[in-house]
Amino acid sequence: MFVYMNGSFVKKDEAVISPFDHGFLYGLGVFETFRIYNDHPFLLDDHLERLNASLRVLDIQADFTRVEIVKILEGLLEKNNFRDAYIRFNVSAGNGEIGLQTESYLEPNVIVFAKPLPQAGSMSEKKAVLLELRRNTPEGTERLKSHHYLNNVLAKREAGPDMGTEGIFLTSEGFLAEGIVSNIFWYRDGILFTPAVETGILNGVTRRFVIALARNAGIEVREGFYKREEAEEADEIFLTNSIQEIVPVTDFSGKSFPGKSGELANLLFAEYSACREKLWSRTQLDGGAST
Repeated sequence: MFVYMNGSFVKKDEAVISPFDHGFLYGLGVFETFRIYNDHPFLLDDHLERLNASLRVLDIQADFTRVEIVKILEGLLEKNNFRDAYIRFNVSAGNGEIGLQTESYLEPNVIVFAKPLPQAGSMSEKKAVLLELRRNTPEGTERLKSHHYLNNVLAKREAGPDMGTEGIFLTSEGFLAEGIVSNIFWYRDGILFTPAVETGILNGVTRRFVIALARNAGIEVREGFYKREEAEEADEIFLTNSIQEIVPVTDFSGKSFPGKSGELANLLFAEYSACREKLWSRTQLDGGAST
């Protein structure tokens, strides 16, 4: 398998970084994960929007455009003979002296990983369990999709290895936050609810897209601070992320939910599926131009 690294395509066993990379030493790096559907990088513009904003926060001097990323992706897919794939686009700070640096990082390491995925099919389902471990607060003013993943790793160990189970974080104040690798939604009395970004969650690209899909369908969406009991009384619960898409929940806190037979989950999934191979951004749902 080939990966892209700093301008070249190399075999995965030949991809190396220096131990002086501050992404390794201090966790200074960010990444995006997204899917390629039949050669189309779904919502790539939204992922790049978040990636570039995060790089500015970390003072890593890089800014990526659709044109240059599409060229990288086309080469990577061709090298690996993929048409449907998982992509991880990773940018770390680059090399520096040992010690915390206040100057800008001028030469980041850019690594793009790909692995094959089957063609997208129907929805999967998961069981959701509340975690004892609380969600840590963001390192800065908002949560970045950064290399700081210890909270998630420890949460996964608590939830266990079963891929059909997702752990759900509460904040230190006891409000619902997010899953280990997902955002959470629930539907009750015609209203779709999800925790607000101000709870400290990652503002997921798929989260924002699903909110846009729901509002386009005339469904009221409320973002706020909610206790677990409010989700437990829902008609439907589902999770979202860019690889697993929309994942209905069958069980939460010992209570059963309709899973993939849920009416709203099916409506949103149908709309989502129709967009996979053509949209570059959620803004296109509102008639925005594809740039």
